[in-house]
Amino acid sequence: MRVALRNVRLMHSPKKAIPPSVVKRLPKYLAYVQALSLQKLEWVSSNELADQLGLTSSTVRQDFSYFDFSGISKRGYEVSGLQSMLTQILGADSDWKVVVVGAGNLGRALALHEEFPRRGFNIVGIFDADPAKQGMVIGSLTVKSPRELPTVVGQLGVNMGIVAVPAEAAQPVADLLVAAGVKGLLNMALTHIIVPKSVSVIDSRIVASLLELSHSVLFSD
Repeated sequence: MRVALRNVRLMHSPKKAIPPSVVKRLPKYLAYVQALSLQKLEWVSSNELADQLGLTSSTVRQDFSYFDFSGISKRGYEVSGLQSMLTQILGADSDWKVVVVGAGNLGRALALHEEFPRRGFNIVGIFDADPAKQGMVIGSLTVKSPRELPTVVGQLGVNMGIVAVPAEAAQPVADLLVAAGVKGLLNMALTHIIVPKSVSVIDSRIVASLLELSHSVLFSD
């Protein structure tokens, strides 16, 4: 059972600030240990984690050194404890309320993505400035005008916003979400957005990632 965000109390608090490079690996660790848990396996070694995730065992041990969690000699890490720690650190045991701004192809696909609610990310609203899209029904949601965003954020306690608009509209949308009280943004636009230090932003740029991939394919041995 997930708990409400305001009731979260980390049992496995980080011992020090976690570098972004480590944070990016944590979801991979969690996905793998969740699979081990489903197989009823009780222990996993740093070598196994490293082999499965394309890392070195020293990287795994260094990553876990940021937490108050350690393995046992010749046995490794307890799977249930590791899963619990990673779940709490990533906030995967909380219910997150999310809104999507942009009801184009990308925004609609995100609003309908079934994996989000299974992971605790509940899309509770979708918005678009285009009057032709307002009133459109997407799954259980109806596209609303951005003018209604502050009301929805306040009434539902929205934590996160997904910016799924063209680059030229991304900054105004980010400003609107921040003003409404959203504390975390997932930026899908191909541009940089500026927010206050109190707001977190993660860039998720599909086209940029494909360009990185194409470079790797072109110049791989």
